[in-house]
Amino acid sequence: MARILVTGAAGFIGFHVAKALLRAGETVAGLDNLNDYYAPALKRARWEMLCKAKDFTPLEVNLADRSDLATCFGEFAPDLVCHLAAQAGVRYSLRHPYVYQQSNLEGFLNLIEEARLLPVRRFVYASSSSVYGGNTKTPWSEDDPVNTPISLYAATKRSNELIAHAYTHIWGLQTVGLRLFTVYGPWGRPDMAYWSFLERMLHDEPIKVFNYGQNSRDFTFIDDVVPGVVAALTAASLDRYEIINLGNSKFVGVMDLITILEELSGTRALKEMVPEQPGDVTITYADIEKAKRKLGFSPKTSLREGLEPFVKWYLDHKELVEAVRNFRMSKE
Repeated sequence: MARILVTGAAGFIGFHVAKALLRAGETVAGLDNLNDYYAPALKRARWEMLCKAKDFTPLEVNLADRSDLATCFGEFAPDLVCHLAAQAGVRYSLRHPYVYQQSNLEGFLNLIEEARLLPVRRFVYASSSSVYGGNTKTPWSEDDPVNTPISLYAATKRSNELIAHAYTHIWGLQTVGLRLFTVYGPWGRPDMAYWSFLERMLHDEPIKVFNYGQNSRDFTFIDDVVPGVVAALTAASLDRYEIINLGNSKFVGVMDLITILEELSGTRALKEMVPEQPGDVTITYADIEKAKRKLGFSPKTSLREGLEPFVKWYLDHKELVEAVRNFRMSKE
């Protein structure tokens, strides 16, 4: 069994990955600053669930604080790092660029430096499908050029991949970057379309459909993603430097997403068709042959199959989702 540091453990993917590692008998330290990018109540609810596990160590730390981070590494001494913390959101980066500089650049550098100083056996981190920018060749492969990001968020994620390459080349640290494609599911992120659409539909509020409904996404269910992340930590066949796509390898139109949400919730969407937003792409579509070969990655969940448990979870957690809604409205 390993000692594994999971950053962003109060976040959506980090929460589910930490749970899976704990179920597998690993010793996990979860690091998070529980910021207010979206409702802290949701992050606290995830955090408190993890804190009930006997082999979980909570570390409420900001990655930008080098001193606190060094203390965490000294006390927990992880064998492996799974770095899932980041400032997410393409549109948010248009208005808050320095938040991304601090979290996704300073925070990443601080963490990978501590990882190489210890040193850890492997450093796994979340990159993003956004690094492919406006690439029109589909599906997107790890060998495609990724030097023209069209959002600051994408630029920070590509920067992470380049920093990791330098650390592998200079210090021999094994690094694995996972390009994640539109992950969704129960306990998800309220800033993402599937959550915000459902919330507004249930309150008879209009939803903004960007690019006049022409966008499509490679929606990837959380229960399919988690085994891929865990395999990235444990698989024996990986090179010293890896970049791997984790997606469903099927793209679905946003209009189809809305139709499925309408059917599952029994409501009708009031659609406001609006132009494409800066930083958005029309389609995301993952080539996952490398993930299949190296990680045994095998996504099985269709969008309808994945949205069904999300909608059920949402309806079963009325008090929590109302707190999330109230927080959002207080920020508008």
